[in-house]
Amino acid sequence: MRVFRGLERARGSFCRPVLTIGNFDGVHRGHQVILDQVRADADHHGTDAVALTFFPHPLRVLRPDNAPRQLMTLGDRLRALADCGMDAVVVQWFSPAFANIKAEVFVRDLLVGALDVHKLVVGHDINFGKGRSGSAETLLEAGESCGFSVEVIQPVAVGGEVVHSSVVRRAVADGDVTRAAGLLGRPWILRGRTVRGDGRGGELGFATANLLPATDLVPADGVYATRALLAGQTLDGVTSVGNKPTFDGSARVVETHLFEPQGELYDLPMGVQFVERLRGQVRFSSAEELKQQVARDIEDARRALAEAG
Repeated sequence: MRVFRGLERARGSFCRPVLTIGNFDGVHRGHQVILDQVRADADHHGTDAVALTFFPHPLRVLRPDNAPRQLMTLGDRLRALADCGMDAVVVQWFSPAFANIKAEVFVRDLLVGALDVHKLVVGHDINFGKGRSGSAETLLEAGESCGFSVEVIQPVAVGGEVVHSSVVRRAVADGDVTRAAGLLGRPWILRGRTVRGDGRGGELGFATANLLPATDLVPADGVYATRALLAGQTLDGVTSVGNKPTFDGSARVVETHLFEPQGELYDLPMGVQFVERLRGQVRFSSAEELKQQVARDIEDARRALAEAG
């Protein structure tokens, strides 16, 4: 998959592609319906399937105090878009100047002028242009005069719940990672790098890989059945998120015990797939009581991961 860092760098690179536009945070099952349609239309017309996305999130520029914590890193977003069959992704840097482009100029100069769009496939709630004045209706009207077609995809529901990035974020923040996985179509991943911890896990007999998160969002405190993505391997484990109340900790940490020993793990990129929440964070009366609970957590995690497949 080709990646273009900005619309100007992509100018002239396509011949009548099928295009979609969005932030695509999470690339959830609602996004996947849109992307599947883009892929199918591109195949039908013998052209490229292209996604236009933005970085950083527009609200970080327009209303930083209200900006959502992102479900995934930009790298994970690009990987997910590639998995959905996109031939190319244009990552447009979202700046105050870009936010000030009028909707009609965005369509004429960028969608038509830079990308030569043949067809747009967009979600029903799309907004773009200065003051978010552009909408699906704007695109439908512009398509008639500018020579491109538009297909608007209606809301997608899973289990009676409309899928939206904000809904997935709430599920992750609440620790309901099973619900989040259902909305995403895959387990949610926390990315980061391994760092040195305080060695408590090793003292208890359960060495851990400590993660410094790169993903904005971290799930609710608790213990989870997880799979670590490390050095090309997928490793079963159990992950604790919290401040270690048994040891009067104050800093919030993410530490994963891997069932297969891996030796020292420092300064390595790692992803953690959250499969199931096992319990909340608890303060134990002694290190020995905690050790016994960790052993039970490991057995519970093994069962949960086996059931998940």
